[in-house]
Amino acid sequence: MIKASELRDKDVIDINTGRKLGNIIDIEVNLEEGRVEGIVLPKETGLFRIFNKDVELYLPWESIKKIGADVILVDLKGTEA
Repeated sequence: MIKASELRDKDVIDINTGRKLGNIIDIEVNLEEGRVEGIVLPKETGLFRIFNKDVELYLPWESIKKIGADVILVDLKGTEA
């Protein structure tokens, strides 16, 4: 079992490009069904990302392919990234 706080410390990497997407800033949980629905990452918008912190990238849980010791591998194909 892994804690949400441990997930937030891991780098999220797109398996298609090898690009680092950042770290998880939030986790969406369905309390009625007791499962994680998705993760939220900061979305880079260029050089002025510091001024656009409210822009986020949502990834459904199904896009996560592997959770390793240091990284989380995701497949961005089919998601709006």
